[in-house]
Formats: sequence, C-alpha cells, structure tokens
Amino acid sequence: MSLLRELFAGQLPELVMFDLDGTLVDSVPDLAAAVDQALLGLGRAPAGLARVRDWVGNGARVLVRRALAGGLQHERVGEAEAEQALELFMAAYAESHGLTRVYPGVTQTLDWLRAQDIPLAIVTNKPERFVAPLLDEKGLGSYFRWIVGGDTLPQQKPDPAALRHVLRLARVDADRALFVGDSRNDVLAARAAEVPCVALSYGYNHGRPIAEEEPLRVLDDLRQLLSPPEAVPAAR
Repeated sequence: MSLLRELFAGQLPELVMFDLDGTLVDSVPDLAAAVDQALLGLGRAPAGLARVRDWVGNGARVLVRRALAGGLQHERVGEAEAEQALELFMAAYAESHGLTRVYPGVTQTLDWLRAQDIPLAIVTNKPERFVAPLLDEKGLGSYFRWIVGGDTLPQQKPDPAALRHVLRLARVDADRALFVGDSRNDVLAARAAEVPCVALSYGYNHGRPIAEEEPLRVLDDLRQLLSPPEAVPAAR
C-alpha cells in the first residue's frame, strides 16, 4: 500500500494542498537576488543566498524585515525603511524567476494525482501576484484548481484560515484532505485546521530539521507519497 493510501485508511484523499517555496520549487536563488538588490538599493551590504534560505517562509514583508535586521528577529526594524525595502524587493523579484527550479519528483507526483482526479491547490505565503506566473513559467500552472497567496486573505500561515478557505471551496472535510509543506508554518497551519500533513526534508525551515515539528511523515522526495507500490510516471 502506498503511503498516500496508508494515511487515508486505504483510500485516496479528496483534496491535496501544497505549499510552494521549498516544497514544489527551490526559489531561494531568485529571492536572494531580489533581497540583495533591495539591500544594495538602500546602501546596505548584500545578505547572500545562505542567509536568505533561513529567512524565507513568512511572506515577503517578513523576509525583507529579516534582511534589514540581519537575522530572524526583526522587531526593531523601522516601518518606513521596511516599506521602502519591500517596494524595492517586489520590483526586483517581479523581473525574473529564471533561477527557480522545480524539485525532482514534483511533476511526476502531480501527474499521478491529476490522473486520479484529485483536486489540487496551492497555499503559500508568497504574494499572490507572483504565484500563478511562477507556476506557469515552471510548467506547473495547469495542475492547480485553487491558489491562495500570502495576501489573498488577511491571515497567513501558520494561521489555518487559508487551508480552511480551500476546504470550503472544495467542499471537502479536513480529515479527507492532505497538506504537503516544508516548514513549521505549514505543520502548524495544518494542525490548527485539523488537516493531515506531511513535510519535505529539503525545504526551508529556518535552519531547523522539519522532523522537530512532528508532521505525520517526513519525505525526502515527493514521489515517496506514491510508493510503494503505486506506479509512478517516468521522470520528465
């Protein structure tokens, strides 16, 4: 029995929701480039990819505040400077997603889920304006029926509002859905929404192992949802 069926007592879920950054795509190179461009525009030193990797996951506003603070804690960053940095970051990030890559196994897994007629959704803290263009650019846009970005609703993950919103749209009970993410925010949001959650080990969790957040399973490859023994489409 595949892991996916094991999680749902031998059945398949009626809805699968995914985080985006760190789960389906590695977007840190483009995010880091935009952060550094914003910092340079403010006369500051660039942060670099390694530091930005630990800062992503809470949306663009928090990311630029962390960049200005030089760490995860950003309470002392002034609002005026944060707004200026956010404007510079958004303009820079809108220019290109050329360094963003789809993780191995993602397309094959999405192909399989779609073939089973399981509705799919994106629930991300990334600003909504960037999500559909990024998905389309990476060949993933056609898979998802619903997209909830970080500014679609007043709340962001770890608040469960976005997951509950998709559950209502899909008319699916929480225990018949699955959320797939990579960070503490994802696990906490799913837990609060009472949605089963699995997490990827390779994503962005502020430098901490995602196993510490105790999702139902930790996967090293998205295809592990389907095996053994479900037939996984060939890589492409």
